[in-house]
Amino acid sequence: MTDRIEIVHVPDHHRYELRDAGRRIGMTLYRVQDEGAVYAFDHTEVDEGYSGLGLAGRLVTFALDDVRARGLRIRPYCPYVRAFLRRHADYRDLVVDGFVAPED
Repeated sequence: MTDRIEIVHVPDHHRYELRDAGRRIGMTLYRVQDEGAVYAFDHTEVDEGYSGLGLAGRLVTFALDDVRARGLRIRPYCPYVRAFLRRHADYRDLVVDGFVAPED
């Protein structure tokens, strides 16, 4: 089931999407800050029928790899993105210096 899932960046809507046969089944939303240098991630969700498949992790990995490739930084307001960063220290360098995450 998960092998047919694609992940795309939709910059006009400030989100990265999970798609199954072209239908959006999840997303992580961001706001552009600091004149485009920072993506502030606010929310991540995966449709209920797709939960438990590791898709949120794949989505956030894709998004953070894309942010890194673009030379940007992040502010992780989204609780899922903050939890992901706690588990994946290799992405913490993307967090804007001095950012203090709200408590989960």
